[in-house]
Amino acid sequence: MTEWPKGVAKPAIRALQAAGFTELKQLEKVDLTTLAHLHGMGPKALAAIEAALKEGSEPRE
Repeated sequence: MTEWPKGVAKPAIRALQAAGFTELKQLEKVDLTTLAHLHGMGPKALAAIEAALKEGSEPRE
């Protein structure tokens, strides 16, 4: 089982897995509106995923 960001509830995790997503990095090129249409994906989960993706894409010093 992959670790998802805090704020992504179990219904959202099940929706992601049902859509074939098993890792956060797989969502880097997926439009958030696509994720929003998944049954079980709520605004809190979307915000947590968006924040985690932005955090991961920032250059490190």
